[in-house]
Amino acid sequence: MNKEKTSNHIDNEGFYGEFGGAFIPEMLHPNIEELKSSYINIIEAEEFQKEFKELLRNYVGRPTPIYHAKRLSEHYQTQIFLKREDLCHTGAHKINNALGQILLAQKLNKTRIIAETGAGQHGVATATACALMGMKCVVYMGAVDVERQAPNVARMKMLGAEVIPVESGSKTLKDATNEAIRDWITNPRDTHYIIGSVVGPHPYPDLVARLQSVISEEIMSQMPEEPSHIIACVGGGSNAIGAFYHFLDKEQVELIGVEAAGKGIHSNETAATLTLGNTGVLHASMTTLLQTKDGQVIEPHSISAGLDYPGIGPQHAHLHQNKRVKYVSATDDEAVKAAFLLTQKEGIIPALESAHAFAYLEQQKWKSTDRVLINLSGRGDKDLSTYTKYNPY
Repeated sequence: MNKEKTSNHIDNEGFYGEFGGAFIPEMLHPNIEELKSSYINIIEAEEFQKEFKELLRNYVGRPTPIYHAKRLSEHYQTQIFLKREDLCHTGAHKINNALGQILLAQKLNKTRIIAETGAGQHGVATATACALMGMKCVVYMGAVDVERQAPNVARMKMLGAEVIPVESGSKTLKDATNEAIRDWITNPRDTHYIIGSVVGPHPYPDLVARLQSVISEEIMSQMPEEPSHIIACVGGGSNAIGAFYHFLDKEQVELIGVEAAGKGIHSNETAATLTLGNTGVLHASMTTLLQTKDGQVIEPHSISAGLDYPGIGPQHAHLHQNKRVKYVSATDDEAVKAAFLLTQKEGIIPALESAHAFAYLEQQKWKSTDRVLINLSGRGDKDLSTYTKYNPY
């Protein structure tokens, strides 16, 4: 997972260009400094890598396959391949990061784990890792998401996690993150906060990106004839960075991140951060976010709980600014229609988050020679009740 320092990656100060950093309260300084000073040495150590790779192989089920979606390819008159992160244990890419961070927490002698979750996949992954390692787990989840992601809440509780519904704000992912940070401030000594995406203070964006980079590492070895395009949905952005990571300096590969447009870019009910947002600090990081002229965070909207976030990871903000990645958006309607199309063409029900990536297939004219790789970041079991209510046919 070594990388050269390039303009697409983090610098020695924890910034991606003008984005990143650690804008934290004084009480969190010891925790962040401990993490900053040790995470690289720990995760690159031979012992860590051996244990991590063994868990990814024998517990998670990696490498996940790349599937040539022949009927979907025929529909769009191009060549479409799916990176099947939905086949990971727990049903999404989130387990890669959760296991890596739980190993890191053990090395730091932490005994209690906290996490935030939106769609519930990161919460399930964290609860799973804690059950595996025998560690106490507390998951903060917006009350709205607790209701719309009931199957994942049940899974977390069965795994032994304490799930705390958050009633403040919009009662979604942003508010769950706020509460998790407050918990960490209150319990700095024994607690490690497993952030689920490439957001938050340095070193989290880089740490999570490194742990998720196994996705692009596998893509490179699985596709000797590299893809012409890689498409991934973007909320905070961990599955996208994971899929893009080893291709960031390969300019010949077009990278596309698909945000959630919600009910439409101009509807005031959207989560299209990079289309509508501007620079500010959110969750202890300088990034792009949805905010008023006075700097108040604008509540986002998406049918997808995992994309219902008013900001984005600082690396994505930088990649948007330097135009290395093309960022677009898809509405709730477009995502649901794309999900039904994939399901009926290939027999695969995607997570609503992943469905946004598939929606981009309708937005471009494809060549028959294109090799389009879509990161299918999670499976759709958790979203069946929403799909049932929202059937577009």
